[in-house]
Amino acid sequence: MKAVQTFASRLIDNVEKVIYGKRDVVELTAICLLCQGHLLIEDVPGVGKTMLAKSLARSIGGEFKRIQFTPDMLPADVTGTSIYNQKTGEFEFRAGPIMAQIVLADEINRATPKTQAALLEAMEERQVTVDGVTHMLDQPFLVLATQNPIEYEGTFPLPEAQLDRFLMRISLGYPSSEQQIAILDAQQFAHPIDVIAQVTTTNDLLAMQEQLKSVYVDNLIKQYIVQIVDRTRSHADVYLGASPRGALAMYRTAQARAAVHGRDYVIPDDIKALARVTLGHRVIISPSARIKDSNANSILDEILRSTPVPGTKVRA
Repeated sequence: MKAVQTFASRLIDNVEKVIYGKRDVVELTAICLLCQGHLLIEDVPGVGKTMLAKSLARSIGGEFKRIQFTPDMLPADVTGTSIYNQKTGEFEFRAGPIMAQIVLADEINRATPKTQAALLEAMEERQVTVDGVTHMLDQPFLVLATQNPIEYEGTFPLPEAQLDRFLMRISLGYPSSEQQIAILDAQQFAHPIDVIAQVTTTNDLLAMQEQLKSVYVDNLIKQYIVQIVDRTRSHADVYLGASPRGALAMYRTAQARAAVHGRDYVIPDDIKALARVTLGHRVIISPSARIKDSNANSILDEILRSTPVPGTKVRA
């Protein structure tokens, strides 16, 4: 897995030229990209959500498009539409902004549920259907969606079916005082995003995505994943637990994290490090738990503490 580790390190180092002091978050973004998944970034304005998406696209040389979601946006504004050509007498498909490799869905929760649903087919099946005709999306394909958790006026909460299609949900958080000074110094004359260089190609990324599939996952680790997911469904404070897609998310991201750290096998620490970001948005807590000021992350932490960690076994 040396090639994957080198690839991820080069990518993370390059993105860090724009996103200061957030290596753990940038690493999670790289893992999501390697797993062919989609990422939901939930944070307050101004912490670098858009810059993270742009720097990632420039680092791999992928086509980048941004969709600024608003309440009056229609599904055709996302997927594209068929326009009648008077010269040829035929309808021609005009691709929407979803037809790119890195798509920033900015403030996705400002769109109506009808428009949000336009992303479902693209995110799950890597294709869009317009007027009965299916159009395949280019590979790699990654949706980075952002939403503001503070402002609720004029927003439409994402339905569970859509949340479940995001491989991870992360938060950037505010930088420290030293990091903010570094940001001020870096942007004195120009923004780092204007000079960031491409460090790899989309073909290299596709090759790394294939290599990840060979990372070894022991049966004990698989049982550990299933036990954690099952406990989210039976926990007293949980109204709706994680889906089987959540177990798959933990499995795939654990393979990627192992490779990024130079291992060709998954360990329990990989599962623990990824439980919050892969399952937190898939767990709906009960109303009584909300009254107790409980949240999905605290419940997952409790589940991790109470679930026995698999030991080692001798292989012939």
